[in-house]
Amino acid sequence: MLKNLWTIQDWKTAYQNGQIHLADLIGYVAEIKNDDHAWIEISSNEQIQAQIDVLKDQNIADLPLYGVPFAVKDNIDVAGFHTTAACKEIQYLANQDATVVAKLKKAGAIVVGKTNLDQFATGLVGVRSPYGAVKNSFNPEYISGGSSSGSSVVVANGIVPFSLGTDTAGSGRVPAGHNNIVGLKPTKGWFSTTGLIPACRTIDVISIFALHIDDAWTVASLMQGYDETDEYSRIHPANVPTQFSKRKIAIPAQLEFYGDIESEKAFLVAVERVQKLGYEVESIDFSAFNELAAALYNDAWVAERTVAVERMTTREKAHPVIAQIIAQADNFKATDALQAEYNRAVLARKINLALQP
Repeated sequence: MLKNLWTIQDWKTAYQNGQIHLADLIGYVAEIKNDDHAWIEISSNEQIQAQIDVLKDQNIADLPLYGVPFAVKDNIDVAGFHTTAACKEIQYLANQDATVVAKLKKAGAIVVGKTNLDQFATGLVGVRSPYGAVKNSFNPEYISGGSSSGSSVVVANGIVPFSLGTDTAGSGRVPAGHNNIVGLKPTKGWFSTTGLIPACRTIDVISIFALHIDDAWTVASLMQGYDETDEYSRIHPANVPTQFSKRKIAIPAQLEFYGDIESEKAFLVAVERVQKLGYEVESIDFSAFNELAAALYNDAWVAERTVAVERMTTREKAHPVIAQIIAQADNFKATDALQAEYNRAVLARKINLALQP
C-alpha cells in the first residue's frame, strides 16, 4: 500500500486518488521498526488517531501537508510526546507543540514519532546517545552523522518525506550529507525556536531534512515567520536578494581530507560540476571560518552548552563525552565569554569580507 521514498507530492497524490486514506497511517506507523536506533518514541495508535480526528472533516485542498507524516528530533516539543534530548533523566511530557510543529500540524502534517540524537545536540557523529548509535542508511558500520542522526535516517530510509532537526555547528547538514538527503539550515530567526531545548541558544536553529529541495522549501515556507515568544525571531526583511548577483562559488584554500582519498575525489568532482554549470570557483582563505568553528567546542562558547545541559541534569548523568565537553566551561570566566563574543564579531566581519563578490 505505502511505498518508500515518497515525496510530499506523492503522499498528497495518493490521498487525492484514494490510493490511501488517513486511517491507513495507524497500521503504517505500527509497523515501523527501530533496528537502526533512529527513534526514541514512535507514535501510538491513539496519538495518530487524535491527529487524524483533527483533519478528517477538513478539505484536503486547503491543507498543503494533508496527512503527510513527519518526524521530530527529540529536543523539540510535540504535545503529548516526551522530550528527552537523548537524556533519560530529564524526560518530560510536553503539554504543547513547539511553534514550528504547530504550524506544520495546522497545514495537515502528522507527527509519527520523536527521533534519536547526540545527547543535548552535542556532537556531529550520531553515536553519543544512551538510546543507541543511529545506523547509517547506507551501511550500518558507518556513522550516521549528528547531532540530528535519527531525523536524517528516517527520511533517507523513506519512512517519512521530511523531518525536523536542529543545527548549531552542522547538526542538520552533516547527517544529511552522510545519508544523501537534503539538509536545510535557515538563517537565525527565520524559524521560531520556541519549544526547543537549546544547545547554544544564540545560534541554534531548527532545520529541515527532506528527499528533495522542493520539499524542503515547501516545509520551510510553512514554518517561517515572526514569533513574539522567541527573542531571537526576526521579521523577514523586504530587501533580501532573490538570486545570486554573480555566478561565483567560494571553496576553502586550505583543504584537509585526513587521508580520505575518496572524499577528496568526490570534492574535486563537485567543483568540476559547478564549473560546467557556468559558475566561477574561487579559493579563499578559510582560516577565519575554521577559527570560528573551533570556538564552538574549545572556547568560552562551550559555556553556553554547559548552561543548557545543567538546566536539565547533572554532568554525572550526562554521556561521558558530553560531560567532558561541557566541563571545559570551568576553565573560563565571565570576561572570557564576553571576549569570545567580541572575537566572534571580528571573525564574522572577516568571513563576510571574504565572501564579498
